[in-house]
Amino acid sequence: MANDVFAVLADPTRRRLLKALASGERSVNDLVRGAGIEQPGVSRHLRILQEAGFVTVRPEGQRRWYSLRTEPFEALVDWMRTVAQEQVGRLQRLADLVERPKRTGPIGRKP
Repeated sequence: MANDVFAVLADPTRRRLLKALASGERSVNDLVRGAGIEQPGVSRHLRILQEAGFVTVRPEGQRRWYSLRTEPFEALVDWMRTVAQEQVGRLQRLADLVERPKRTGPIGRKP
């Protein structure tokens, strides 16, 4: 992806557009009605989402129909799962260290 995925998804307008597209293909005009910004702004955000690979566009005459692509979301979920597993492993090692009884007392004797 040309853009950092988190920078792309950080924008609340783009997240609203993605949420609207989650229910199916939409035209720019449909998206403008729910976005709370004018058509040029919606088009700019859709272009960013398209360049980042989150949406695809299908031209039909004068209209442009946008829909979600699942692959970037699947890649993001895979990455998040990997990071979460690494963190769980670190936390488990810390818990093991904290909960492990001391093997020796202060002068080398068992408590």
